[in-house]
Amino acid sequence: MSNQIPSSAITIGIDIGGTKILGGLVDSSGNILSATRRDTPKAGGDELYLQICEVIRELNSKSEASGIGISCAALISSDRKTVISAPNISNWNFVNLGERLERDFSLPIVVENDANAAMWAEYKFGAAKGFNPVMFFIIGTGMGGGFVVDGKLYRGAYGIGAEFGHMKVQSEGILCGCGAIGCIEQYASGSALMRYAKEGIAADPVLGQEILNLGDGSISGLTGSILTKAAQANNQIAISAFNACADWLGSAIASYTLLLDPAAIIIGGGVIDAGEIFLTPVRVAMGKYMPFADTHPAPKIIAAKFGNNAGLIGAAILVRE
Repeated sequence: MSNQIPSSAITIGIDIGGTKILGGLVDSSGNILSATRRDTPKAGGDELYLQICEVIRELNSKSEASGIGISCAALISSDRKTVISAPNISNWNFVNLGERLERDFSLPIVVENDANAAMWAEYKFGAAKGFNPVMFFIIGTGMGGGFVVDGKLYRGAYGIGAEFGHMKVQSEGILCGCGAIGCIEQYASGSALMRYAKEGIAADPVLGQEILNLGDGSISGLTGSILTKAAQANNQIAISAFNACADWLGSAIASYTLLLDPAAIIIGGGVIDAGEIFLTPVRVAMGKYMPFADTHPAPKIIAAKFGNNAGLIGAAILVRE
């Protein structure tokens, strides 16, 4: 189905994750005109498909859309039609989502990896605009990546290009959800950040209780936002957790820089709420680990603009192209 969509038309962007479905009507400038949210059904599969359809119908009732872009936390086929593998969503492997939605809604459909979609939103209208080439790390529970070179989203030969979270950094490390061992995602993600914090709390329960008291007082109630508040209050366990995560990310960026030589690296996801508490040590680590240091300019490290809406905005723009 052709994607010749007029610039004045409205498109739908839907971002599917392990816990939530975000949907929005988006104009050609990347503005969200209306938005809605659903919980991702724990059963996934057909229940998830029905929820996606419900979101589309709700948004379409407000303004008739000319295309639908889907952003999904998954490995996507090179033709951008099939969800091959979604490790955090139940029964959501080898789902021919694009053809099914085209059949049910008779609209152009694009299905894209969530980090690629978020990268495209940042490149077109956000913090990555004007940089070439430019990398993107989205750091949430895991670590996603995106890469734009010469104005094009890089996907590789089979759709798995720019999966930056799965560079191996430890030969006998932690088992990753992708099935490999020792991926950088296991050391520089939101999950890793929480692991470092919990280790610090166990080692110093008195200082750790200061963090827990910002929540419900229990270790099970610890969240990323609580950890950010603790770091902003100069709690040393929280700061050490952010520093550990930043050190790993900075080392990975140093390696990727020699491979791809980006002008800038955009960092998004929940961890960016900590701002310079996280970004400054990332820059320091990048410099510390950079091969041929001081012989070439280092990429700029910049916070992303669009936060949790980046995936749906990027998907809604991609279906126009």
